[in-house]
Amino acid sequence: MAQVPQTLDALAVRTWCGLALRALGRAREEIDAINVYPVADGDTGTNLYLTVESAATAVEAVFAGYGTGAEEPSLADAAHAMAHGALIGARGNSGTILAQLLRGMAQVLAGGEAGAASHCDGAGLRLALRHAADSARRAVAHPVEGTVLTVAAAAADAAAAAGGAEGDCGAVARAAYEGAGLALAATPGQLAVLRRAGVVDAGGRGLVTVLGALVEACTGEAVNEIPRAREAVRETAAAVAEAHARVAAVPDAETCADGTDDDGPAYEVIYLLEAGDEAVARLRARLDALGDSLVVVGGDGLWNVHVHVDDAGAAVEAGVEAGRPYRIRITHFGAGDVHTGGERPPRERAQRAVVAVVPGEGLAGLYGEAGATTVLARPGEPPASGELVQAVRRAHAREVVLLPNDAELRHTAAAAAEQARTEGIRVALIPTRSAVQGIAALAVHAPERRFDEDVVQMTSAAGATRYAEVLVAERQSWTSAGICQAGDVLGLIDGDVAVIGPDLIATAVTLLDRMLRAGGELVTLVVGDEAPESVATHLETHVRESYLAVDTLVHRGGRQGSLLLIGVE
Repeated sequence: MAQVPQTLDALAVRTWCGLALRALGRAREEIDAINVYPVADGDTGTNLYLTVESAATAVEAVFAGYGTGAEEPSLADAAHAMAHGALIGARGNSGTILAQLLRGMAQVLAGGEAGAASHCDGAGLRLALRHAADSARRAVAHPVEGTVLTVAAAAADAAAAAGGAEGDCGAVARAAYEGAGLALAATPGQLAVLRRAGVVDAGGRGLVTVLGALVEACTGEAVNEIPRAREAVRETAAAVAEAHARVAAVPDAETCADGTDDDGPAYEVIYLLEAGDEAVARLRARLDALGDSLVVVGGDGLWNVHVHVDDAGAAVEAGVEAGRPYRIRITHFGAGDVHTGGERPPRERAQRAVVAVVPGEGLAGLYGEAGATTVLARPGEPPASGELVQAVRRAHAREVVLLPNDAELRHTAAAAAEQARTEGIRVALIPTRSAVQGIAALAVHAPERRFDEDVVQMTSAAGATRYAEVLVAERQSWTSAGICQAGDVLGLIDGDVAVIGPDLIATAVTLLDRMLRAGGELVTLVVGDEAPESVATHLETHVRESYLAVDTLVHRGGRQGSLLLIGVE
């Protein structure tokens, strides 16, 4: 690599994100393997990788926005993008904390405390690292020593003690990296669960990797892994699995990040939240009472909320009361997982699980409560195959049924299934084209059946469900039902426009009648946030009065991209 000035500017931030992403990619499996705390679900490395991937993508988008002209983004532009990307893409407990660390640094790098400038010197980087460590600790409801928080604080302390480096970011970054490495090696002595397993903290290991990339971004020189840290993490996956079993066999196993014991909540809930500071303060108190491993990061009206709870719906409802939650992810910890208090060793997989892509927060809660691991598909932002693979891993099962719930995601889901199969997971892809087909499949799911039989029954239920959606046209266009104008209400059956009308309820009634002409026993209505409250009541009444043998179920879908989803079984 060409010589890089030892100050931190926008290009250095971009370089740092790229180097950190590649380094985490190389270390991901190792970090996953030593993940025993706060939940031994073997995904910390993957979560950190996905978090940094989102940060790097956001920074690249800023540079792409400037094109090939002479002008480049400012340090503030790049730092803000890095922090925002990490915030919206944060995964898991460690990823959420890393997002707050990057946000804390960005607040200084962008001028919040160091003063606006085109670059940052060593003094500014020291200040950024200190602010990052302090803000991350404040974001965790009940900080515990021996975790990534301890490693971050040690990095800031070492950076502050670096003498003669006022203008040299490279020297400050190297001091932070070395201090973090020494603190990482000491984590087993601070946390009993790490000591019994014979590993260092996985989140801290990931942070050391990110700081190593910062050194290379500032100096142009790759770092050598610190010997003490390397010795501490040199564990094979088999040895760590045995360590997990030893941890599970100890009655007084180490408590989780907020002081609860291993007999803890069954769900991980993560969502982005648009809310004010006062509402978030109330949300923290409510979620702290509901569960553990609570981390709330962000600010300026946008937050990333992470918590482990038994009642996933209550955690989402608390977010609704505080503001507007979206990008909700609900993961059901596998049977026998450390966090569910099962009798089996925490690394033992469940026999079977369902992973589903869902279009709205309400459906994420519905699927999650039914035991499925969900991936939220935001309007215009379909999940990538890597995100689906991560969800399959999080399901932590030997057999997984994958429901893409979107015709356009079939190839993406197929790629994810193929990747998961190379990891020894048996995956069956059911080509569901709508979330209502997924609901029908999930309703007949029976884990006690043979896998092939279960897949056949779920596929049959999905195939017997016709699906429709109601949405508003954004522009004039040709459709299979004629020309629509911007603002017209469109009714689609099985993906094709069947009805065009000026009124939502009238269009929905016409659409439903067309579907029921071919018969049906059950109508499922999934109502989006932007639909009027009266639409579900009106349609329920219409079905009850016009189709005596047909039942109706109504679900709230949240911000699902369409006003209404309809399924007819």
